[in-house]
This record gives sequence, C-alpha cells and structure tokens, in this order.
Amino acid sequence: MRVVGILVKDVNELVQTVFSGLAPLVIEDVADEGERIVVRARTPQDTADCPVCGASSGRVHGYHWRTAADVPVDDRRVVVRVRVRRLVCPTRGCRQTFREQVPEVLERYQRRTARLTRQVKAVVKELAGRAGARLLVMLAVGLSRHTALRTLLRIPLPTGRMPRVIGVDDFALRRRHRYATVIIDAETHERIDVLPDRTADTLEAWLREHPGIEAVCRDGSATYAEAIRRALPDAVQIGDRWHLWKNLCEAALSEVKAHSSCWAAVLDAPIYDGPRAQTTLERWHQVHGLLDQGVGLLECARRLQLALNTVKRYARAEKPERMLRVPKYRASLVDPYREHLRKRRAEDPGVPVLHLFEEIKILGFTGCLNLLHKYINQGRADADRSHISPRRLARMLLTRPGNLKAEQHELLAKLTGACPEMTQLAVGIRDFAPLLAPHADNADALTRWIAQIRASDLPHLHAFTQGLDRDIDAVIAGLTLPYSNGPTEGVNTKTKRIARQMHGRAGFTLLRHRILLG
Repeated sequence: MRVVGILVKDVNELVQTVFSGLAPLVIEDVADEGERIVVRARTPQDTADCPVCGASSGRVHGYHWRTAADVPVDDRRVVVRVRVRRLVCPTRGCRQTFREQVPEVLERYQRRTARLTRQVKAVVKELAGRAGARLLVMLAVGLSRHTALRTLLRIPLPTGRMPRVIGVDDFALRRRHRYATVIIDAETHERIDVLPDRTADTLEAWLREHPGIEAVCRDGSATYAEAIRRALPDAVQIGDRWHLWKNLCEAALSEVKAHSSCWAAVLDAPIYDGPRAQTTLERWHQVHGLLDQGVGLLECARRLQLALNTVKRYARAEKPERMLRVPKYRASLVDPYREHLRKRRAEDPGVPVLHLFEEIKILGFTGCLNLLHKYINQGRADADRSHISPRRLARMLLTRPGNLKAEQHELLAKLTGACPEMTQLAVGIRDFAPLLAPHADNADALTRWIAQIRASDLPHLHAFTQGLDRDIDAVIAGLTLPYSNGPTEGVNTKTKRIARQMHGRAGFTLLRHRILLG
C-alpha cells in the first residue's frame, strides 16, 4: 500500500509513520475500539537521570501506567497508554525512587501528549475559551472552555529585549469608564506590556522599572506626556502624525462650515433661514455684546446658560453670517427625477404637485407624495444645481490632488475662490500635507507654516496652531523622525477584535495575555 507518497512494506512501518510523534516510545500494540484508538507503548530500556541529584540509573523498582490523549486520527480520539518505569536512585541520601519522564512526548502531570498540547495552544491562542472548545470538539479533541482558558494562560509570554523606542496608547476596557495602556516596540512592532489603566503614575512607574528607553511615540495625551517627562526627562517624545492630520481635518471642516455663506453663493445654494438660523444670529449678538463689555467667556456661558464650548464657537466667528449653514439634505428618492421636475415647473409654474407625482411615478419613482412635497418645499427642485455639503467640500480639500477627478478639480477651484479665507484655507492645507513625510527640514517649514496661518483670518486653524505650540517639541519630533504611533493604533484595532470575540466577558488578566501573545 502507499500512504502519503511513502511505500509501506508492513503494518509496523505503517504504525511508525502514523504515530511518528511517539517515536521516543516503543509501540507494542494499536487497538481499534470504535470511537477511539488505543495505542499501547512502553519506554525504551535506557538509563534515566534522577530529577533531584542528576545521577543515572537503570535499576527498576516497579512499573506504572500513564494514560494520555494524542492527536486524533480519522476523526477519532487517540489514547496512548504508556508503561513507564520507577527507578531506584543510586545516590545515598537522595530520594529512594523516581519515575522516569519522556521529554517531548509526556510532560510531568500532563494528560495530553506534547504535540496535542501544541495544537490545543494554537487553537485557544486564536479563539480563547468557548469558541476554542467548540472547534476542538469538532476536531475530536474533547475539551471544556475552562480547560481551554487554563491552557491559554499557561502559554509563556514572550520576553524580548527592552526596546530603544516604544509606542504608548490607550484603549477602552469599558468605553467612557475604564481604559488600559498598551506599550509596544516602535521599531519591531512587538507587544511589550499592557498596563491596567491610563494614569500618569502607572506609566511613570513602568518607565522607571525599564531603563534604556530613548524615545516614546504617543498621541496628544497630556497625561502620557507628563508621565514621560517625570520618568524619562531626557527621552524624546514623538507626536503621532496621524493625529496631527486628524486635528487639521477637524479644524478645516469648521472653517468650511464658517464660510458656508461664501461658497454657497457660488453654487446658488440656499442658506438655511428658518427659526434655528434666527436663534443663531440672536445668540451671536448676545455673546459678542457681552464680550464687548469685557465679560469673560465663562461668565458669558453662565449668563446665557450655554455650554462654554458653544460660547467659544460663537466668539470665534467675527461676523454673524459665519454661523449660518447650508441645509443638510440627504440623498432622496426624488433626486433622479430632479431635471424632469425643473423642466415641468419652468413650463407650467402652477402645475399641481399631485400631477408631478403621477408623472414621475410612471418614470419609476417609488416614493410617496409627502416625500415629493417636502422636496419641492425645500427648494431642491428649483436651484440651478444641487448644493454640496460642508463635509464633502472639506473632503475634497483634504484629498490628495492626484486622486480627484477633473470635474472635482474645477468645482474645488470655483469654491475655494469664493472668498480670500477659503483660498487661504486651501493653500494652508496644501502646504501642511508635505510635512507629514518625515524630513529634517520640516522643523523650519512648520515654523513658517504656523506664521503663515496666523497671518490669515482662519480662527479655527489658529486654535489648531495653538495646540501645536503646546506640544511643539513632540510635534517637531514627529515630523522629523521616522517613528510613528501607527503600529500602536494597529494593536488597538486587534484588541477590539479580541474583546468583541470574547463578548466583553474577559477579565484584564486574560485580555492582557492574549494581547501580548499577538
């Protein structure tokens, strides 16, 4: 017969091929008992070392049977029954007898062979308790979820060298309630440790216990910055470039919203002038009236019963028109029939909406009459072209120019030329983007960019530059050094997958173990 391409001459050779993982043992018999296969074996007649004194002995005191599970064969469990010897220690004063062990096959106190244990560990490392136990049952390895978790926690954690550059970031154990800190090697991306919270004292204590760290990649967290300053005053703190770009994106979106009245006029898009707009204008005058009297922002918030951040947003707007917004319209079922509606209303301004509804229904419209009424009352059928949302305009401003279509380039040029501030915003974004590629000259370029922005009338970007000034050393290091906190964010993404996989039932010890196992 032929098994896996190997010519087998007799049954003994077949047994040795199938159970090659039991090679240190002498197989005497293989019995088929239906639901399981029983392999009877013994240890070879070699000397063994005493586990206490290390003396070799071959003198047999007695025999003992050990039973262990092995890797399944043909979807059936395999049970190995091994006769091991109890030997007499030749050293006077040492223990009288000891039982010989079979390295790489049967470990002390284990009920599974070493190769089956390796397979179980590989499964529970990926799937943990319940899911791992269910998969192992399908693979003919009977295991409870508790045993799976105990096996997982017995996997030794990797112990590598202390890195020179680390990445630090937090992740949620329970969103808005409990957070933890993950630390990785920023050069090799290996997990180093997981701390039970994100306080400065905890991180400071860990840093003091692990000397030799020269640089730390982090986000804009002031807590982590303080811990690093206290524990490693000479270490370089590296700001994360992704967070810098994200903060710029948020500031750019706020500027685009503030100039809605400028670029909306280019598109002939309507500005919302309903009751909410009137309330917005009244509040702007109230806030600026108090500020002109010398009242502080916090006192304005108290008198007007508004949130402090809301008062700051009104204070940044130099003109009341900058608080008005383009109406937020979502995609509608009527949009495909907009041109037909425009043409019919131009031909007959008094055409009833019900007639229009019947016409577009014949063309394939599947919505209701109320939806058409709302669409027409909002003026969406009469404008020369559909408006563009502030978020979509900001996305075009922040997109790499090579990724925009020709019509998007034309529209963007038209909108950014609506007012000097929009032109300055487009230039500022275009000049900042190259700084995200680390280079030694980026420090001077950043200083020039900040001066350029402060000379423009862009209050939201002014707030962004103030944030850069508060952490300028870390920002410059992030723009000039090749290290990034991106790998740490990647670990956090995988951590979320692990947490979802365990449905939030895992304690910190188990979660930390799985994170560090990678």
